[in-house]
This record gives sequence, C-alpha cells and structure tokens, in this order.
Amino acid sequence: MSDSSARREDIPSVVIVGGGASGTLTAVHLIRGAQARGRSLQVVLVDRDGRHGLGQAYATTDPHHLLNAGAAKMSALADDPDHLLRWARGQGLNPAGSDFLPRCAYGRYLRELLDGCARRLPHGGRFTRLTATVTSLTTAAPGRPLRLRLSNGDRLDADAVVLATGNRPPGRWPRIEAGPRYVADPWGPGALTEICDGSPVLVIGTGLTMVDLATTATRANKDTVVYAISRHGLLPRRHRCPASPPAEISLPVGEVRLAELLGTVRTAIKSNGGDWHGVIDGLRPHVPQLWARLSIDDRRRFLASVARYWEVHRHRIPPATAAQIAGLRAAGRLKVLRGRLVEATAGRDEMRVRVDVDGVGRELRVGWLVNGTGPAAEITEDPFLGGLVDSGLVRPDPLRLGLDAEGDGAVLDAVGRRHDRIFALGPTLRGVRYETTAIPEIRAQAAALVRPLLETIAAGDPSHHASARTAGRPAAIA
Repeated sequence: MSDSSARREDIPSVVIVGGGASGTLTAVHLIRGAQARGRSLQVVLVDRDGRHGLGQAYATTDPHHLLNAGAAKMSALADDPDHLLRWARGQGLNPAGSDFLPRCAYGRYLRELLDGCARRLPHGGRFTRLTATVTSLTTAAPGRPLRLRLSNGDRLDADAVVLATGNRPPGRWPRIEAGPRYVADPWGPGALTEICDGSPVLVIGTGLTMVDLATTATRANKDTVVYAISRHGLLPRRHRCPASPPAEISLPVGEVRLAELLGTVRTAIKSNGGDWHGVIDGLRPHVPQLWARLSIDDRRRFLASVARYWEVHRHRIPPATAAQIAGLRAAGRLKVLRGRLVEATAGRDEMRVRVDVDGVGRELRVGWLVNGTGPAAEITEDPFLGGLVDSGLVRPDPLRLGLDAEGDGAVLDAVGRRHDRIFALGPTLRGVRYETTAIPEIRAQAAALVRPLLETIAAGDPSHHASARTAGRPAAIA
C-alpha cells in the first residue's frame, strides 16, 4: 500500500471488482500507466475472500498443482517477457523457460509484483486492498461517481469500475441432494482439505479441476480412490516438451462457417505432419476474431459439439502431471467413467450416487461428491452480474456466457450503448472473445485498458472525483 493515508477528493479513483489474476493484472498495468504519465490515482482492489493477487487459480497451497504453461510464457508484463523468470531465479527456483512452476509460487509472484507497483504510485496516489462482497453498482448523473454497495452495508464511490470477477463457481447441479459430503465449489476457501480423509471421491467432470483434485486427494492418503465422470470421458492432453513451434495457418476470410473452420484445422494438422500441438498454438491468437466472425448458431453448435475437444487440446497439462494421472489410472486409483450422473442422495457420512455409464446404470457409494464441472455457463447465476443485467446497466452476450462489450472492454448496456466508465476483462468476456481465461490473453487486455481508463478519468469533472472511500461502517482494508 502507498504511504499516504489521506483521502484526496481531487484525485480520481478506479475500483476493480475481483482480486484474482484479472483484477491484479489490471491494477498492475493501471498503476504502471499512471506512473508513466505522472498521474495521481487511487486504485481499490476488491476481493470477497481476501485472496488479493491469488483468486481461485493461485490460492492453492499444494506445490504439485503446476502452471499449465511454461514459465517463459507466463510473465505478467508483455513488454518484459523474462520478468517471471528473473523473479523465480531470485527466489532460488531457477527454472528453465519450459519448466512448469507451482501455481502457489506464481501467486506469490503476482502479489509481490502488485506490492512493488503500489509502492511506486505517483504523489498523492493510493492503493487499497478491500475484502468485501460487492452486491450492486449504480450510476448517477453524468460526471458523478459510480456507486458500489457492499454486503456489509457500506458503499464505495468510483470514477471508473473494472469488472474482473474471474471464473464463476460451478453451476448448480440438478438432482443432487445437498449435504455435508457434497462439495459444490471445490475452489472455495478450505474445500480441498475436506476430501483428503481416505474415503472414495467422485468428481463430476474430467477436466483440469478433476486433475487437481485427484492429485491432491490421492497424495494425501494412499487409500483414496477417485472416480471421475463426464459425458465424453475426455482428459486434458499432455504438453509436448520441447514445444512445437506455432504453425502458420491459412485462415478463411470474411464470415466464417464452423464446418469450414474445422476443415481448415484438419488440413493444417495434416500439413503439419499430424502435429496438432503447433496448430492449436498457431490458432490460439486468432480465436477471438474467429469467434466474432462465426454466426450465433455456429457458436452454439461449437459449444454443443466441439468445445470439449478444443478444451482438452488447448488447455494441456504438464508432463509431470500427466505422468501422475497415468500412474493413478494404471494403479486403479483413478477411474474415469464416460456417462452422466443421474441422482445423488446424501447420507450422514457418504453420498449414494446413481450414474449411467456407457448406457448401463450403476450405483456408487462415495465419501465425497465434488462438482468439478468448471465455471457456471449462465451469467445470471452470479448474483452481482445478474443484478447488473436485470438493472439494464449491462447486457449479456448473445449466448449469455458473460457480458457484452466492445473490443477495448467497455461494457454495453441493455440497448447496446457503450458505457465509458465501466469495463470488463478476462473470463467475464468469454461470450465475446471465447479464448480469454489464460494469463497471456488477460495481461494483453489489462494493458489495453490503461488508455481508455485514464482518458475517461481525465475527461471527468475534477470537482466530482470520487474519494475512493467507503461510507457507513468502516470497511475491512488490508
């Protein structure tokens, strides 16, 4: 935090809702941008769980949960690609560029970067970490502050707001009776420690979340057996090391049809000697503009029939993690089921689960049932974002995966008007960008937000600047 404790009415403020990677990278780039321009600025980073800099992904304490990309690709600063490597070597980790660092180490990296930037705020500036849940956001007359209300009754005024809420918790799963042995959100604080008592675990989903859960639970107790069920029974693919170079792909021009795009990818893989790794990596930077050029119907077809295959090839796991998963399967400690959960009933110390596996009904009795299906697909399942949609201040994208926004992240209201003081980035923009959850994409969006944010603030009336303060009960400030 900056040294100044005074609240300056004449210094503009930006409130960032969400303290995970999206919010942290926004704060880092915004502070750096203000410093480069000699602009005084108040920045408030709000996180409901007090995990500022960590969020869901990097709050894990398990050192075997690794980044899913090599260290050379994970710098928080696009203009300094070796920044993470230098930090890691200074910590005694000494990684090669292709090494996969522990996610808990990356969380420390983000926190230390944020702390360092906060100490270099221009004169009069202030950085505040706020542990709170934002429940609503309202606007007043042009030039007047935006107002955020918090669950404890306080309010927070700002000249601009960035919605960096990250991945939502898993969606509600039907036909599951809630009980103490059902973990609805495996990334909630302390949730992972519960499933390590040695009893069998059933995970709904076979993606990255399941991989983390399986490696943690089986390492904590040698008797643990993990079941994982999903419609396709597909697991994330393994990274190739050394990595293949990104392939050059001849992409279609104009409006894109899904069938044509899939044909282009198949042809590119064939031309690349059957190596799909390089093709996926070559396609990745083009995904947002290709997604925008697909019709809404083709986007729906992609989500229904292609998305899972894209995800397991795009979001790969480190070789060491893949070897652990293969070993667990060979030993019978990880059983992957292709099918669906039919019903789950809670007992005092177990869950009784009926599943359909390859068309055959089975019953499993497990100690823990975990929802590992990934973020909820429907934006209105998030109370805060759903409330913004209901108020008309923002609107969902056509598929309701997130918020609708322009290319620079400025959100659109219910009738499609740009809001110059409310921006979004990261997973919140999945519906308009699709590929928007990894650090390289988020850091680029955060850097691109700096200019419109600072221009918006500069255009405001200084006499109406918010004081980056809470009213009512004093807020919890870290």
